[in-house]
Amino acid sequence: MAGLVGFPAVNSTYSYCSSCLLLYMFDLPPLNTDTIWAILREEIADDTVNQLVWQCLGYRYDDNTSKWDATNVADEWKNEYPEPPDFIASRPATVKLTRSIPPENKQLLKEDLGFQGYKLGEFGPRQTRRATAANWLLSYMKDKGDR
Repeated sequence: MAGLVGFPAVNSTYSYCSSCLLLYMFDLPPLNTDTIWAILREEIADDTVNQLVWQCLGYRYDDNTSKWDATNVADEWKNEYPEPPDFIASRPATVKLTRSIPPENKQLLKEDLGFQGYKLGEFGPRQTRRATAANWLLSYMKDKGDR
């Protein structure tokens, strides 16, 4: 995954910083199992996790209009979220993400990666939402034949 379609740099993309409402450039990691593990181990920033999910959902930032373009986003997402949601901060967005994972892919973290979950006392809502994003991305990879 070299970068987002519609972005000027081949190997870079824009990330939406929800806390400061700024856009900045950074490189996205490739969408593979190493990246999924890095999400689970918290080696990748929350903004990057969001950006990976946004890219897969079809959201693109249009630098010319300074607005998000949801043209390639499925109706069930763009009707509720015309701009990409912060999946780490928003429980409703994460619930929708969870529900969008096909039943046969719900346990991919455990079945395909051997992820046993977090230990009691070492996780909270943020880690749970990151795991949901990781599982959704793994499901996306499986459905697209990227793994």
